[in-house]
Amino acid sequence: MLQDSFGRQFTYLRLSITDICNFKCNYCLPDGNICLSPKPELTLKQIETLISAFAKLGTRKIRITGGEPALRKDLVDIISLCKQTPGIEHVALTTNAYKLKRDVAKYYEAGLDTLSVSADSLDPRMFAAITGKDKLNDILDGVEKALDLGLPTVKLNSVLLKKFNVSELPRFLDFVKHRKVTWRFIELMQTGTNKEYFDANHVAGEDIQAHLLASGWQKIIKPVDAGPAREFKHPDYAGKIGLIMPYSKDFCDSCNRLRVSSVGKVHLCLFAEQGYDIMPYLEKGDVNGTIEALQNMMSAKSVSHYLHEGKTGATTHFAMLGG
Repeated sequence: MLQDSFGRQFTYLRLSITDICNFKCNYCLPDGNICLSPKPELTLKQIETLISAFAKLGTRKIRITGGEPALRKDLVDIISLCKQTPGIEHVALTTNAYKLKRDVAKYYEAGLDTLSVSADSLDPRMFAAITGKDKLNDILDGVEKALDLGLPTVKLNSVLLKKFNVSELPRFLDFVKHRKVTWRFIELMQTGTNKEYFDANHVAGEDIQAHLLASGWQKIIKPVDAGPAREFKHPDYAGKIGLIMPYSKDFCDSCNRLRVSSVGKVHLCLFAEQGYDIMPYLEKGDVNGTIEALQNMMSAKSVSHYLHEGKTGATTHFAMLGG
């Protein structure tokens, strides 16, 4: 099993299959994609080698991210490949859901276990202001279709933004009142290019947590392969609330995930200074070489992301690695 110098074991892989996104979220890509030096994305065969190596090293959960993964025509094949790899027990997808209503049945049939949908507002005009796209109603129709199909786990994600959506908290809570979904609030993170925006819009997740606890929500103990979200339940609600709070003091203590970019670089942290290129092994289909490379780099993983010190590493925007 992959383990770092601090005893943390890594059973969760976040795999970015493209760094291109068709939305212009103001906290991520306000000017859209600017691709100065396009590189070939991982092929299906290279992904197979990658997943096989991670599975042999104890990875049990894979989250497919982007950019926007639905921009790849072979997304359904990638979901199916991950699900059919021996050792992989859970396959998740994070998407802006612009194709969800059309394609969610295919994702379900391919073996998708968890669907996470970006939805930063429940007001169509505010949603368009944040994302640059007037797609909220189509996206919510896709979410309802996923629920009707019986997809095991459906989550919606909102980045908390002081000037845009934090006032919608009651509306978000109302959404989960009668739906078995989890609505997760993500604390805005500083990157190499968004400091002014961060200073104007950051909302402390601890404040939202205090509000939830005061309103009768109860913290849930999460499974070992879960992501970083703290989840809460309430006896009067069918759904749950999640909080992702990267600025909390213990955020990195339970880190269990690694990231691979769409060009075959392993990032030991979202905010690491560099990625480790394993493409030479993937191009040759060398599973054993990939395993050895992964094991050798684990000693370089830091104890913390050091966000609280204002360090942002090489991350300029979240489309690079899917957040």
